[in-house]
Amino acid sequence: MALVGDQRPIAIGNSSTAPLSVASPTISRRDHNGAAKNTKHQLGDPRTVFIITNGSDDISKVVAEVLGRPWRTSRTIAGSEDNVAAVIGIQAEDIKRAGPDDRRNSSILINTHRVDIGAPIDSSLTHLSDYEFLYQDGPFFRRDLTRFLAHVLGQTNFHEQLIKKERSSFISTTFPDVRTALSNLDILTVGADGVELRVDLLKESHKDGTFSDIPSLRYVGEQVMLLRQRTELPIIYSTRCTKENGKFPMDKPEIYYDYLYRAIQWGVEYIDVELWLPEEIRKKLYEMRGNSKIMSAFHDFSGDWKWTSQAAEECFKDGTKYSDIVKMIVMINSMAENYDLEYFRSTITSKYAHPPLSAVNMGQMGQLSRALNTVFSPITHPLLPTIAAPGQLSAAEINGALHVMGQLTKRDIYAIGAVKPIAQAVFFEKCFNELGLPHRLTCVNRGLKGSIEAFVTQPSFGGAYLYPSLPLASSQVSISSFTDAAQRIGLVDTIFLRHEGDRQTLVGANATWSGIRATLTRDFVPSAYYDRTALILSNTEAEAAPAIFALRNLNIGTIYTVGFKAQGPLAVGLEPWTSIQSVERVERPFVIISALPSEKSSLVQPLLRHFSANGKAATMSGEKVFLDLADGPRKGDLLTVAATSGWTAYVMADVSAWTIVETLRLLVGQNVPFDFARMASGRVLY
Repeated sequence: MALVGDQRPIAIGNSSTAPLSVASPTISRRDHNGAAKNTKHQLGDPRTVFIITNGSDDISKVVAEVLGRPWRTSRTIAGSEDNVAAVIGIQAEDIKRAGPDDRRNSSILINTHRVDIGAPIDSSLTHLSDYEFLYQDGPFFRRDLTRFLAHVLGQTNFHEQLIKKERSSFISTTFPDVRTALSNLDILTVGADGVELRVDLLKESHKDGTFSDIPSLRYVGEQVMLLRQRTELPIIYSTRCTKENGKFPMDKPEIYYDYLYRAIQWGVEYIDVELWLPEEIRKKLYEMRGNSKIMSAFHDFSGDWKWTSQAAEECFKDGTKYSDIVKMIVMINSMAENYDLEYFRSTITSKYAHPPLSAVNMGQMGQLSRALNTVFSPITHPLLPTIAAPGQLSAAEINGALHVMGQLTKRDIYAIGAVKPIAQAVFFEKCFNELGLPHRLTCVNRGLKGSIEAFVTQPSFGGAYLYPSLPLASSQVSISSFTDAAQRIGLVDTIFLRHEGDRQTLVGANATWSGIRATLTRDFVPSAYYDRTALILSNTEAEAAPAIFALRNLNIGTIYTVGFKAQGPLAVGLEPWTSIQSVERVERPFVIISALPSEKSSLVQPLLRHFSANGKAATMSGEKVFLDLADGPRKGDLLTVAATSGWTAYVMADVSAWTIVETLRLLVGQNVPFDFARMASGRVLY
């Protein structure tokens, strides 16, 4: 059997009632946070997942639900492994009695702590654990837990997606308390691919009105929790020293290890490790990074640094030893030094395939390099209290500079269809303005024959999104290249330009399936769908095709169909229901997706009730998934029926928001937060 991500046994400990201690963690004996080195993570590892919990908290059950695994309790780790991948709850006191020797290399220990009940963290559990999940009760809990588990179990590919982009950036936040940023976080992160948390700039206040010189680990952990709850973007965790324009002291390097390793335990995606730190610390962090990525960071504020020196390449080579990205940032005094950097960048790129280099110059003189850097450029925003480094530019300023230099050509992007694309165009134009993009958005009707050739053959054509989607056969007249998803689904809803050197190719894509997949994995990790049963209702195969492709991408098991007969490339393996006997002999599906029009939505209600727990509300909500893809007003209160029958329910607005996010990535290569698009989809688009 195959295995997606890290599915070794997991133990989760809850320390909500433990005594106060914020002592720094000792260096763990287990490499890669308990993961075997060079293990290829695939779907279906039969080993057990351990969860340590406080008896008053049901978080271990929720973890089992998110992972889609069986759940039980135990008082010990040794000898508790099951023959199937399971989640086992174990009391905090039991794991402390067992100690570190009662551990198996096939298990992961996660300490959990609920911060909103006022109890301090038990650092002894933190030291015993591979990871630590901090949480609070509220609307963000489930999705934060899902994101955390997907990351620590290796079921996300955030880094691979980022390094494949033509340009990537991260927003450098400078807030002393992230709470002050949460209300504007959506607009702050438009155009960013990550969010940097400057730990050294955080200010933890005391009762007497003073502030700590260094924020405590407890305070920092809560800041990470709050930030992760409100953004789907990867977090970059930085502890900048005083010599490099930061606040952390340099006389105790072990403090950096304590804070950086704790970030790995908290499941932070990127850990910024300064190059001046002792090699032993950098090496150990790299070995212990689990599924986090290490960013080697070098800064020079002296103004004496030269990109043309031998020291520049030696600095890069030193950074490559224990990192997944090398970042080099220096202060310059002349415009010519920007060209020196570009020559250095070209040389490094040609000589070293890995890791990628992110390099910029500081100060007003160095702003050109910020526009030319394509890998994880640090950006700012006018709403931030201060800039994180001299000369930082916003995403809009960088795009404006690229346009002036002829690196970002003004294009005509089309919304092709009827009312819906025109409504979406309002949101797209807002995003273009916020990003400082020069493109022009035009809403057009496809015409009686449905042809798009008149638009895509224009010299200024820069892409289009289509509603309704165009059948693949109809689009082949104008487009010669298609994504794998578009070919298999048979529908094109996005056309974008692919740049390969000086050559540009029109590519037909389908973004809807990506929106469906992102919706389905909002509260469940991808492996929760592995080999489970699904049911899709639709009038036609075309309307169901994106959902079928999304489920297949999640390694779903049997897919039953109602209302249509599949004959296309996705038909293999589908099982149609032809009678009431078909319903009676099938086990309860894990996911039901309705692609029926809104006026027929009432037809789904009997199935939701039939497959609920004996027609009553399930003992724990969210054990199964329902997705309604209908647009427009529904007949009957379908979502209430789903919720009272124990289904985690999603609607078309959720899918549309994720689809818009993916469409913008394809069309302009820029990222827009889901919550920003979701708000617009609820108020403006539909």
